[in-house]
Amino acid sequence: MQVSSRHVLYLSYDGMTDPLGQSQVLAYLEGLSSLGYRFTLISFEKAERFDKSKTVIEQRCIAAGIKWLPQNYTKSPPVFSTMYDVWRLHRIVADVYAADKFQLIHCRSYITALVGLSFKQKHGVKFVFDMRGFYADERVDGNLWNRSNIVYDFVYRYFKKKEVQFFGTADYVVSLTEAAKKIIHSWAQIPNQPVPIQVIPCCADLDVFDASKISQQTKQELRASLQLTESDFVLSYLGSIGTWYMPDEMLDCFKALISIKPEAKFLFVTNESPDFILQKADEKNIARASIRIVSSPHNLVPVYLSLSDASIFFIQPVFSKQASSPTKQGELMGMGILHICNKGVGDVDAIVQQTNCGVVVDNFSNADYLKAVNELLQKVGRTNAQIRTAAFQYYSLEKGVKLYAQVYQSIGV
Repeated sequence: MQVSSRHVLYLSYDGMTDPLGQSQVLAYLEGLSSLGYRFTLISFEKAERFDKSKTVIEQRCIAAGIKWLPQNYTKSPPVFSTMYDVWRLHRIVADVYAADKFQLIHCRSYITALVGLSFKQKHGVKFVFDMRGFYADERVDGNLWNRSNIVYDFVYRYFKKKEVQFFGTADYVVSLTEAAKKIIHSWAQIPNQPVPIQVIPCCADLDVFDASKISQQTKQELRASLQLTESDFVLSYLGSIGTWYMPDEMLDCFKALISIKPEAKFLFVTNESPDFILQKADEKNIARASIRIVSSPHNLVPVYLSLSDASIFFIQPVFSKQASSPTKQGELMGMGILHICNKGVGDVDAIVQQTNCGVVVDNFSNADYLKAVNELLQKVGRTNAQIRTAAFQYYSLEKGVKLYAQVYQSIGV
């Protein structure tokens, strides 16, 4: 077997045994491998998830011809543990380069880009900065870095300085959103403007998120297990509820739905604590009988979503979220599910307006919730096929792979 000369080193500070590692890294690399690229993949794995899913990831990598070099993720102490991981990564990358030179270093987010930038400057290898979001601003907006603390303020300013270097030095930048691309191109402090940017949102496997593959019997059995009747209007929420997501506002919107459809049920497909959600419902005077909470492995998520008449997600509309592409939007659209969301998050509201796949809430008020719910109910059942068609336009995994390949080819790899 001939070894491909197009050797790419892919660096991810997220683990491949994390859900996003499997859906948003491995899925792309498997597709690119089929196009003739040869990958060495370095990722940082959390111990519990690594022990549980190591074999599955190894098998996927072997099947795709990906050389996987997993590393232990260091969690504490904050900041210093990350500095240690970056130091280790520098050494590992140097060893890989010495043994098997790569033509391109593809860095997912800012931590690994510290190493990519160094190798670009030292060895002249091509450098793709796959930014994923405005990292330093996300840490501040999410109250993870308090800038009144001298250490976090220093780290924030350090990464904002490095951010300019990443954008100004990378051979190509990958952004999740058009909104972030416009912001980056407006920054006069970045040299070589306009820097080359390809927008690739968080894609979904639309062969998996396909309602037509779920039988009516399966749905009926699942409805029965959740004590849902055919007449219940099911509003779903998919994913974690932390940092960015807004459970209070989503429950307020659900109350507006109940005022019109008293039989409505709110189905949470999440690994979040049921007690946390139920306590929130109690605070809103929402009957617990109207709430359903299930924890689901990723492969069964489409089955649970198939019970939805509509879905909802509200995300804090802070500056850093202009660069965010919620994975759940592509998955919902693949299932043909209408959704209620809020403006000010990446390209979410623009996509909703362009595709008629849901309703956008302008403000978090009862009047806005009632307006959104009424608009939503007028659309229910009319646009499912149209929404799925639009998913292929924006969120197809195959399209994402092709766009990554175009980035590689445009810089000569």
